[in-house]
Amino acid sequence: MSEPTVFLVDDDPAIRKSLPRALQSRGYIVEAFASAQDFLNAYDSSRAGCLVLDLSMPEMDGLELQRHLGKKAPELPIIFITGHGNIPQSVQALRAGALDFIEKPFRQKALLDRIDEAFANQKVRADLKKDPVAIRQRAARLTDREVDVLKLLTGSGSQLSNKAIARELDISHRTVEHHRARAMAKLDVTSLTELAEVSKLLDW
Repeated sequence: MSEPTVFLVDDDPAIRKSLPRALQSRGYIVEAFASAQDFLNAYDSSRAGCLVLDLSMPEMDGLELQRHLGKKAPELPIIFITGHGNIPQSVQALRAGALDFIEKPFRQKALLDRIDEAFANQKVRADLKKDPVAIRQRAARLTDREVDVLKLLTGSGSQLSNKAIARELDISHRTVEHHRARAMAKLDVTSLTELAEVSKLLDW
């Protein structure tokens, strides 16, 4: 993968000045653009990155840029930031694949955490593409009960807590923690983010 680059698209010069400083202190390369068209003119879809995108901009707004990128760079993670968002717009953005929809003013830590997550997901997907067979071989070592726990932990729409999984499977909370830890060790993953990406590959 290329070096982590955060592409910031926002017509507010104050955001384009302050946010890159915080991102650069986190170790990210930042490229800022004042408009969606400026970004499209410069962006190379072969580059790995994360897009922090303002929703309300003149000429081409954030949702329109998202539609363009759905064809040009469907795997580019997008985090929307907005001071004028509404529920229908946020639903539209998330359904189209946006990672998050954050309202201004926002805490920088909340945005930075989401950017970190976006890059973690990208790394896992890249690793899986390199060697999906190895992941399936590791998964074959899981016991039936470990698979049950992981399915409830990462399943679409569920993502149950350990206590909820214990109730669902009629086992103790400590037993769930034991199965979870052993399963993650067998799969060689260290976070729920990585585990969720592995689960997608395994069609859980």
